[in-house]
Amino acid sequence: MTAFAGLVAVVTGGASGIGAAVVRRLRSAGARVAVFDVDPEAADADLALGVDVTDTASVSAAVAAVEARFGRLDVLVNNAGIGAQGTVADNPDEEWLRVLDLNVVGVARTSRAALPLLRRSPAASIVNTCSIAATAGLPQRALYSASKGAVLALSQAMAADHVSEGIRVNAVSPGTVDTPWIGRLLARAGDPAAERAALEARQPHGRLVSAEEVAEAVAYLASPLAGSTTGTSLAVDGGMQALRVRRP
Repeated sequence: MTAFAGLVAVVTGGASGIGAAVVRRLRSAGARVAVFDVDPEAADADLALGVDVTDTASVSAAVAAVEARFGRLDVLVNNAGIGAQGTVADNPDEEWLRVLDLNVVGVARTSRAALPLLRRSPAASIVNTCSIAATAGLPQRALYSASKGAVLALSQAMAADHVSEGIRVNAVSPGTVDTPWIGRLLARAGDPAAERAALEARQPHGRLVSAEEVAEAVAYLASPLAGSTTGTSLAVDGGMQALRVRRP
């Protein structure tokens, strides 16, 4: 429970959902955690900053604040992101650019700002929140899937670029997670109960993934105890990607 003692972590999008669960998990293991979020008021962290990951100046100022407060940075969890629905024809160019800027360029932007501090860490790690949508074709998720496919490829390229610097880069790929965004999606459905049942049935273990389960995977990938794990993606999806089971 003290694997992160003495280490400092940044979690983007850490005020709610998966990000908030990651913050709780890392703090429980001894890390001091800074949250970067556009709405940081609800964040339960050692430092909560209002940050827009689509804005370079905002990200750079936040990283400087982390250095001023803690003097170091060891773990970066790039979790900030937004969902998108529809086929390839359903979103205009402006929405494609907005989602890709936040979900993909936001990862690059924050990682770029953090690299100077991570290079000084003896236990440097980056974990990017990807999705099973990066590798499994899901209906009505063209834009979201494209963004997460890019995150997966980016994670592997970053791992290759920075392994010689002692910086590990991995991704976590959840299935459908019981988060506020899914709650809003279900609320807009014509039959929320039926839509939830369909999402649960899509995953072989028959239920939505919990944010805490994703946080456990992030903690493993980020931990100094996983020092030989880099360039990988860890699925937390109830078997959705790998299994083909017959359900009753």
